[in-house]
This record gives sequence, C-alpha cells and structure tokens, in this order.
Amino acid sequence: MGGDMQMLPGSSHRPALKRPVWIIFLVSLVCLFLACSYIYPPHGDAACYVFSSKGCKAVTDRPLPSPARELTDEEFASKVVFRDILHIPRIQPKYSKIAFMFLTPSSLPFEKLWDRFFCGHEGKFSVYVHASKEQPVHVSRYFLNQEIHSDKVGWGKISMVDAERRLLAHALKDPDNQQFVLLSESCIPLHSFDYVYDYLMHANMSFVDCFFDPGPHGNGRYSKHMLPVVEKKDFRKGAQWFSIRRQHALIVMADSLYYSRFRDYCKRGFDGKNCIADEHYLPTFFHIIDPGGIANWSVTHVDWSDRQWHPKSYRARDVTYELLKNITSIELSVHVTSDEKREEQVQACLWNGVRRPCYLFARKFYPETLHKLMKLLNF
Repeated sequence: MGGDMQMLPGSSHRPALKRPVWIIFLVSLVCLFLACSYIYPPHGDAACYVFSSKGCKAVTDRPLPSPARELTDEEFASKVVFRDILHIPRIQPKYSKIAFMFLTPSSLPFEKLWDRFFCGHEGKFSVYVHASKEQPVHVSRYFLNQEIHSDKVGWGKISMVDAERRLLAHALKDPDNQQFVLLSESCIPLHSFDYVYDYLMHANMSFVDCFFDPGPHGNGRYSKHMLPVVEKKDFRKGAQWFSIRRQHALIVMADSLYYSRFRDYCKRGFDGKNCIADEHYLPTFFHIIDPGGIANWSVTHVDWSDRQWHPKSYRARDVTYELLKNITSIELSVHVTSDEKREEQVQACLWNGVRRPCYLFARKFYPETLHKLMKLLNF
C-alpha cells in the first residue's frame, strides 16, 4: 500500500505527460515553416533542393531578367535634359496666364463666342493663331495681330506636329504663360473663363490623350525603324488636342530625338502603313518620358461614337441645351481599340485625385451653330 502511494504522485511520470505537447508544438512549427515556404518560396540556390521537387533545375530554368539596354549618347543626353526640366520648381508668376493656341486653316468662325469668353479676364490669357492657308479676318480684338509665322499643314503629316511646336515656341516666349491649350477652328468653350482657369492652373498634371491600341490603327502603325529609341510596347495613340503645363511644353521643344523618329518613320504610306504623326508622337513621347505626369485624356471633347475615320460634326439642328449638358456632365474617358475586339478602355476623369467632369472644350462644330451657341452658353 505504501509502494502504491509513492508511485501515484511520482515525479518520474511528469516528462511523459509533457513530451506529446512539445512534439505537437515542434511539428506545428515545421508545418508552418513549410507552408510559408510554399507560399513564399525562397529564390536562393542553396535552398532549391529543399523546396523544389525538381531540385536546382527549377531555379536555373526560370528565365533571367534581361539586362537594361545601354542608352545611346543621344538618348542619354535627352533624358538628362528632360529630367532637369521636369524638376524645375513650379514657381507661379504673379500673373499666371493660359496660352490659347489656335491651329486653323484660315478665319476662326467662333471668334465672337471666344470674345465673350475672354472678356473681363485681361491679363490672365494669351492668344496665338497659326493659320496654315489664308490670312484670318478677325472680329474680336483679342485675336487681332495675334498670328504667328505659319506654314502649310497637311492632315496626317508631320507638318501638323511642326505647327503645334511652332505655336508652343511662340507661347513660351512669354514667361507668364503657365498652361498651353491647343485648339482648332471648330472648338468652343463649354464653361466660364474662371472655371477653365481654376481647373487648369490648379491641376497637378497635363492633359494629354494617351492609350494603348493593339489594333491596326494603333500599334499596327508602328515601324521597327523607330528602334531602339521607341519600342512597340511604348507606342501610344491619342487625340492631338492637349493642355500642358510649362515644364511639359519645354521638354516638347527640347526634344529632337523622339520627334526625328516620328518625322522619318511615322507617315502615310511608309512600310505600307498609314501612321499619323499627330496622333502618336506626343502620346508616345509623354508615355516614355513622364507617364505619371499626364492624365491620359484630353480636356477637349470629341464624339467618336460613329466609329468612322472622322469624329461626329455638329450642325445647328444638333445644338441643344441637352447636348451641352450631356457633354459637360461626362466624368468618364472612353477609348475604343481598333482591333476585332473593339475593347472599351474606361477610366474616371480624376482631377488631383478627385472625380470631376472631363471636358472644358468641345470640337467639330459647324460655323452655322454660332448663333445657337451664343444663346445657350452663358459665360
């Protein structure tokens, strides 16, 4: 009886009770370690035999990242210049102005509407007119004697880009010009001057239309002759009607490298393709040089819903209060690819991270719409 009493509380049985607990704990740790290794496999060669059933062959078979391409001297010099320009501190002059740059064949049919838009805001804007065919006849004092040295412009040719750069060069001469808006003769303002001024002056980006189109009217126009400066994966498309801040205007003027590739290899009939320089040069340039600095949509509305070569044009009968209200309330930018999928690429129009209506201007209005527009647009 005494022996039995000694065995019941004996200390020799305590390890036997604890051993299974420690075994379970250790097994759990091993299982946890193996699970983590499976989810986050180590990439070092030393561990490949432990964690791969194929041994180190699994590591060696993994394609190695291709080394970065060595830049040419011209590319390196360009990137240094662009970097320094983009990092110039944004110092707003006391009287910051918007440069309104009109690219037109001759007279501007909506000068009366623009005159009313500008009236009372002297000192906050500049006007520049590039007339490629005939000397314009002006009806507004704001446009009088504002023509720059112009040259002929051909649709789909590099001369269109040349005209844009010519306008920028003249507008950059005025240090107070901080925003640069490209407009056509068929463009109209959709909002008051104050609204447009605040929208552009306080935006933290430029508004350049830019999207990836894998179809025949997008990347199908790319030429391998642009290599190595422009790779096919970086080739972009977009409408030419931009609004850009001063630093971006400066790098466009500083560029000869990318411009020369589009001048020489993006033209109608080259390589059996119809590359249109003004639809691809700036979108591709900004996508490569400063993709985070552009909004990827234009603040100028145009209706491509008919899916034709040219956008929809508005006649007098089309101009209604509802039409203008619909355009000014659009908060989504939509691009449609030109391949068989006809994929819609939709993005919200974010102004400084806040969703806002996309458009400040609209285009492709016939001159006959002027009277109705003057009645409906109350600036």
